Amino acid sequence: MDPGTDKAQLLEKTRLLIWDEAPMAHKHGFQALDRSLKDVLSSNLLFGGKVVVFGGDFRQSLPVVQKGTRQDIVNASLCSSYILSECSVLRLTKNRRLTMGRPSSDVEETKLFAKWLLDIGEGNVSCPNDGVATISIPDDLLIKDYVDPISKLFDFVYPDILQNYENQHYF
Repeated sequence: MDPGTDKAQLLEKTRLLIWDEAPMAHKHGFQALDRSLKDVLSSNLLFGGKVVVFGGDFRQSLPVVQKGTRQDIVNASLCSSYILSECSVLRLTKNRRLTMGRPSSDVEETKLFAKWLLDIGEGNVSCPNDGVATISIPDDLLIKDYVDPISKLFDFVYPDILQNYENQHYF
């Protein structure tokens, strides 16, 4: 991308860039974006002075490094880039996905489930945390009383899918 082109002019007008699932991307991608924006926008500021939001959960997947060691994978992450020291980290405090469409009577149960999910993500469920863990799933989360538990789970997650699969608002 060269300065003065249509793409460069679009970037000049852009106020916000959003990079979703950022923890899964290699740090070289972020650094290339930083250098490109600095070059195109003729700025020495990080990302050419543009606001960039990195979305994602850093407790989930790291970048894939073929045949890489644990050290190689951690070194490839955004956390190992010069960019992270310039970032402000904001944390979401409510799991909206769990609360959408739920009756208020389920709030306490939903909070407990959300806490359990966070504890798994933070490595607090199985000790010691050496990167390999066996997690016991509470009985109330297990689907045990059905002949075909996978179908039951599918019906729970996607109720009436056969009647709604063509409805774009359903998903």
